[in-house]
Amino acid sequence: MRTTTPNSPHTHGRWRRIGSAAVATAALVFTGLGTAVQADAAQSATTSTAVTYAATPCATPKHTGDLTCKSYRVTGGLTAFQKMQAAKTGITPKAADASTPSGYSPTNLRSAYGLTSAAASNGSGETIAIVDAYNDPNAEADLATYRSYYGLSACTTANGCFKKVSQTGSTTSLPTSDAGWSEEISLDLDMASAICPLCNITLVEATSASYANLGTAENEAVALGAKFVSNSYGGSESSSQTSYDTSYYNHAGVAITVSSGDSAYGAEYPATSRYVTAVGGTKLSTSSTTRGWTEAVWRTSSTEGTGSGCSAYDAKPTWQTDTGCTKRMESDVSAVADPATGVSVYDSYGVTAGWYTFGGTSVSAPIIAGVYALAGTPASGTYPAQYPYDYAGTSSLNDVTSGYNGSCSTAYFCTAETGYDGPTGWGTPEGVSAFAN
Repeated sequence: MRTTTPNSPHTHGRWRRIGSAAVATAALVFTGLGTAVQADAAQSATTSTAVTYAATPCATPKHTGDLTCKSYRVTGGLTAFQKMQAAKTGITPKAADASTPSGYSPTNLRSAYGLTSAAASNGSGETIAIVDAYNDPNAEADLATYRSYYGLSACTTANGCFKKVSQTGSTTSLPTSDAGWSEEISLDLDMASAICPLCNITLVEATSASYANLGTAENEAVALGAKFVSNSYGGSESSSQTSYDTSYYNHAGVAITVSSGDSAYGAEYPATSRYVTAVGGTKLSTSSTTRGWTEAVWRTSSTEGTGSGCSAYDAKPTWQTDTGCTKRMESDVSAVADPATGVSVYDSYGVTAGWYTFGGTSVSAPIIAGVYALAGTPASGTYPAQYPYDYAGTSSLNDVTSGYNGSCSTAYFCTAETGYDGPTGWGTPEGVSAFAN
């Protein structure tokens, strides 16, 4: 197994290691008596529980020009959730044990983002669409396992809650199955369920990860009636993206969320589309604060962490008022993405069937789509990306003020600050108010 120090460059798909504290130290951290665990080399010398993880296979494009997913799967070490459990029980869990969940649960996520009450009562009748590439033949069965384990109501084709279609809307003529994208699909479906368990879910599978096919799937999701669409993919900006905006992402009255990217500082598309909510990523840890949680910018190395930046092509939407970027600035809001503080997912296609912990901004995008769904149907003619800006600086958002994701000439492009910043936008949800009309 190859490991890398936290600040060294990496290649997608190789193993990597981030520093974490030993379980004994975690007992202090997770009861609020110690400092939050940081991914730095100073601590790695004293730990034997470092988290290792690898980019999911869909993070490597199959064809030139393909977009890639934005997820990592933990392969070893103890996650934040496992340390939290160890602090409570005094029993050290097994590292990367597929037989039991090792990441944050729906209850943890709702607690962190003030969603416990809303998740219990809101979302009925709303539909979240998940757009991904290729087919996951086990999608419905894996989702059923996740929801059953965590006590969520069944979401099946039979009861009308779940639907899986191709980019043309077919329920029978589906794309080629792909193990890597199946991991991504399981992650997206589970996070939508975790945040909005009463929502219906439509999975729209694109024929491939090309702009044209994923864009066609985006349009199909909206045509099928989804008012909330999550997209956990992206790629480099190009001069073609403004035409993609018009063709695929300009859907007024629909909340479209997009992962900001996992390659640290630097803008990505479609996160920089002016019509979508660009979702950055954080490191989420428990704390002794009133909230009970604390967050910082997710960054593991100079080439790994949440994306952010100033678009080279997309015009600035009217609701963005930062002055350092004359075009569209990424991101708008954020949620957990650090694999070391990752989320629990059940997956069975192409891997040993079981529980895995995932990170990346593929986690944060469906979480925020779920929050929008809990907040209610967007107003016709509006762009929900604006909604959090109307609540900027209020208690409806948790301002993330520590951490950075790279080097930049304009500080807020890559460094957390009080108020707006590129890596985390206006912050993370504290309830649903900032995501409502």
